[in-house]
Amino acid sequence: MAGRVLPATVVASLALVALAGCGDTREPESVGQVAWSQPNANNASTRAVSGPAAPATAGRLRVRWRFRLRGEPGFSGIDAATPVVLDGRVYLQDLNSDVYALSLADGHLLWRHGFGRPDGGPNGVAVANGVVYGNTDTSAFALSARTGVERWRTRLTRPGNPVTIAPLVADGLVYTSSTGQSPGGRGTLFALDARTGAVRWRFDTIVGAWRFPREASGGGAWHPPSVDEDGRLYWGTANPYPWGGSRARPNGGMYPGPVRHTDSLLVLDGRTGELIWADQVTPHDVRDYDFQLPPLLVGDLVVGAGKAGRVIAWDRSSGTRRWETSVGVHRNARGPLPTQPVKVCPGLLGGVETPMASADGRVFVPVVDLCFRESAYGTSGLSFYSTDYSKGTGELVALEASSGSRVWTRRFGSPDFGCATVAGGVVYTATYDGRVYGLSAEDGSIVARARMRAGINACPAVAAGMLLVGAGADHPDFPAPVFELVAYRLPAG
Repeated sequence: MAGRVLPATVVASLALVALAGCGDTREPESVGQVAWSQPNANNASTRAVSGPAAPATAGRLRVRWRFRLRGEPGFSGIDAATPVVLDGRVYLQDLNSDVYALSLADGHLLWRHGFGRPDGGPNGVAVANGVVYGNTDTSAFALSARTGVERWRTRLTRPGNPVTIAPLVADGLVYTSSTGQSPGGRGTLFALDARTGAVRWRFDTIVGAWRFPREASGGGAWHPPSVDEDGRLYWGTANPYPWGGSRARPNGGMYPGPVRHTDSLLVLDGRTGELIWADQVTPHDVRDYDFQLPPLLVGDLVVGAGKAGRVIAWDRSSGTRRWETSVGVHRNARGPLPTQPVKVCPGLLGGVETPMASADGRVFVPVVDLCFRESAYGTSGLSFYSTDYSKGTGELVALEASSGSRVWTRRFGSPDFGCATVAGGVVYTATYDGRVYGLSAEDGSIVARARMRAGINACPAVAAGMLLVGAGADHPDFPAPVFELVAYRLPAG
């Protein structure tokens, strides 16, 4: 289901590294030490910054400070976003859309702006030019970074087709998206004026009319795009819905045809919203295989991935595919589904759920191995919400960016819903069971670790020699979970 995250899934990341210019993907020299202002660290979404070199021996990460999250958790928990950092402050949005500003030095609360608008997330904010940008389930907003006072709010959609992503800010525009979740819903990409909130353009991710608008929906995005040096947007989109089908219309009969532009990579002109090129990864998707992640800009390539467990690289200029690599467990993953339930891997919340990272010619891919029983008649909502996600496993895979060949794989006993984040030759990630890992980017060996006091489906950020990780999900290992954002000191090399 487009935009859905589980009691520990995905998501998250955004912000702006400083509006260094039109679509500038360069990383300011200081970003690894004092800033992470876009959700995915920079406009290229690499989630990679400078930082201390990898330690020679493995050790435990030490806590610098903790900040308790006391909002009411929902199905996805209370926190699924990436914290962003600029000018000595940490900004975080929870899954009730509430925004917090904390001191980077010691974690004390500077201000809170409450919205009280729950959604499935991942949510998150971006900060630029003294302004914090974010979304509720229905609206985009801008707050003073100093005081939290609202500057503008623009309504974009209704709760049935919510906004669930973090925005990206570049060249004076705020990029965000709604998702199509209710019957007839059509996910829409938006560009807003960063100063006023006025809508500059919108792009409908569904081509043509729904054949059965009382049943079909889908499209939109639930992670921010990337922006290149020429101002072109690269955006991954969500699936058509309902997955599977019904007895009256099996195997997606309510949305016949390929359903462009669902499960696709879209390349748009950032100023006008005009489509430059597109490639659909899963035409007529019946398995909820969103191609939802922020595409990585790596040299002349754009690299995307999603819940089908396929990592794909394109030539940015021509739009031709350069390589494709499958990650994780695959079973009954293509073609029509049978009428009798079968085990499908990746399942509804498997594959590559949360953002990848890239550094030094490699792509780092967090993977969830979690299968679901599915059929041509669909999967009941009950099974989706009642599945024990703690029974899944995970892994982090390193690929050569030039070829897609596998360099190393580190397996985990729990789903990796914690993204990939790189600093100083260490890849940081976190698993649903509350474990935080630092892996050598060279060979995948564990060089740092920690255990939090709740499940994790949020993504780490690095700034000022600290690793910031949120634990905001329910997990059976924690009968009395402590939801919090923790700042760890990075180990020195």
